[in-house]
Amino acid sequence: MTDVSQPTRKFRAKPRRSFEFILYFSIIFLLAIPFSTVIWIAEVFRRKSIFVDGPISRSRAEADRITPVIFSA
Repeated sequence: MTDVSQPTRKFRAKPRRSFEFILYFSIIFLLAIPFSTVIWIAEVFRRKSIFVDGPISRSRAEADRITPVIFSA
């Protein structure tokens, strides 16, 4: 018979973000809000639905995408 028990998982702790990372993230997040709002309004009119990602979630996604790129250089 084969053993079908669950393999043990190793959980990684989230890396602690430095003050500099949080500062850059905040600046990028705040700068992305107006642009994301305009894009969100255009999406609402284009799709004729309010069930699209809001401007805050879009801004956060952009900051999450851009900030690590700055630190990888």
